[in-house]
Amino acid sequence: MPTLYIHQSNGQQLTVQVEKGVNLREALLAGGASPYVEVTKKLNCRGNGICATCGVFIEDKEISPTHWHDKAAKAFGYPRLSCQITVQEDLSVTIPTKQIWGKRRET
Repeated sequence: MPTLYIHQSNGQQLTVQVEKGVNLREALLAGGASPYVEVTKKLNCRGNGICATCGVFIEDKEISPTHWHDKAAKAFGYPRLSCQITVQEDLSVTIPTKQIWGKRRET
């Protein structure tokens, strides 16, 4: 069973055990670590990969992007869509500070 290490923008850290193959967005929500802010908790695409509000940074692994948004995110340093990632092994993620979408990571 993989472990998610979740770092939230408020400084809180959570560790959650998940089933292998679970969708990252669903695992975050089930574990009490929403990738959304207040406005987007209700106004989001429900995991269809079109609103970009569930973005997270993957900290410890290189997960090849398959979605067009994630390919751009990787190239330009933006958060990856948690709804487009399947958890296969232990994973460390950071939920960035955001108003609606997460900002680009400073390099």
